[in-house]
Amino acid sequence: MEHLAIMNLCKGEEIAAMMMSAQIPGTGHYKLLAKKRVDGKFEWAHFVQRTNGYKEKMYKGEVETEDELKILIDIMNKTLVRIFGPNAEMKPGKPSFYSLDGKELNQGNA
Repeated sequence: MEHLAIMNLCKGEEIAAMMMSAQIPGTGHYKLLAKKRVDGKFEWAHFVQRTNGYKEKMYKGEVETEDELKILIDIMNKTLVRIFGPNAEMKPGKPSFYSLDGKELNQGNA
């Protein structure tokens, strides 16, 4: 899974959330990506990225509204903090973009 797209952004869709936790020793970073689809619903993916870059424990779903997305993120954060402590709370993060052939893109050529 480490070389597959977590989420594709299609024409007319927009990024709604990019969240990540601080480094959790022995675990890695928990991350959440969400996009607003053309139909107005929000699609999300939540996963852990290990220190070696491997991504696992993938959960995906959709919610109807931005308020529901905020509730979802709040529930995930409360669970992460309860299990790993306050540094595990996901906060807005910087995304990485890749072309279909796996080359990393920067903002100038994305």
